[in-house]
Amino acid sequence: MEGNKSQDSGIGEMEELPVPHNIKISNITCDSFKISWEMDAKSKDRITHYFIDLNKKENKNSNKFKHKDVPTKLVAKAVPLPMTVRGHWFLSPRTEYTVAVQTASKQVDGDYVVSEWSEIIEFCTADYSKVHLTQLLEKAEVIAGRMLKFSVFYRNQHKEYFDYIREHHGNAMQPSIKDNSGSHGSPISGKLEGIFFSCSTEFNTGKPPQDSPYGRYRFEVAAEKLFNPNTNLYFGDFYCMYTAYHYVILVIAPVGSPGDDFCKQRLPQLNSKDNKFLTCTEEDGMLVYHHAQDVILEVIYTDPVDLSLGTVAEITGHQLMSLSTANAKKDPSCKTCNISVGR
Repeated sequence: MEGNKSQDSGIGEMEELPVPHNIKISNITCDSFKISWEMDAKSKDRITHYFIDLNKKENKNSNKFKHKDVPTKLVAKAVPLPMTVRGHWFLSPRTEYTVAVQTASKQVDGDYVVSEWSEIIEFCTADYSKVHLTQLLEKAEVIAGRMLKFSVFYRNQHKEYFDYIREHHGNAMQPSIKDNSGSHGSPISGKLEGIFFSCSTEFNTGKPPQDSPYGRYRFEVAAEKLFNPNTNLYFGDFYCMYTAYHYVILVIAPVGSPGDDFCKQRLPQLNSKDNKFLTCTEEDGMLVYHHAQDVILEVIYTDPVDLSLGTVAEITGHQLMSLSTANAKKDPSCKTCNISVGR
């Protein structure tokens, strides 16, 4: 955004100091970036510091009275460019920021002489990396609890959904883009295509609960149809919605599929036979399945699923809308499911 100037710092200006221009942002992660710029050679040797003005880009819907959670100015010693900005602010992942720079010369009395501000540049921080997701994974493992046996994956929807699948998609449920529920920095939100399934069971019956927030009709499919030695399992997210219970998102992708390729680059892979959340093991020549008891698993399957692989029937319980996680925002203050970087 050439020509836009950042707010004047209120510190004395002196024309001799060069104004940074042609600002470049590179090596962007979810909590750091590198910044460099060009400047005229005149008076360059007088520069002792850089002032960097960083702000979250204003959202039209943001609360104008809320305190800004990002300090706006960083005073940094003049170092060779590009300069890494990390840890000076609590940068949030997948968030748009504006940045401007000025050069400064510290005087004997401690005051600064500064250049004019540069133009304002916009950039967006990155998603969580595998390193950050592994930190989330380790936190989720702590509360996953003991493993319970299960035998089916299930998906609740309205009757109209299943009618539409039969009529317009040749009986096959199609993957769709995951919504923005969960961690703000999750690399699967708004990007990964898949079909949501549940596998939770009631403690006393060992069967799926009869209630659901997502619709009165349920597709049930034998676990081995979706999760077997020909699929890979990935950890996707760990979050809560201001509640005592927590959700873990897992991704099942057929080996070599586009979904598998997507996940392999971005998500920690789990050992399907030995992990704290969802396992597929062999006993007496049969595949046996277990899920974690103390977290609610949301399983994303990345390929189409034909309704002929299972059954569709109406549930006898209630539709509990309050338990829906559609576009649900993660509680940023929960110490159980947040990591120190971003939100």
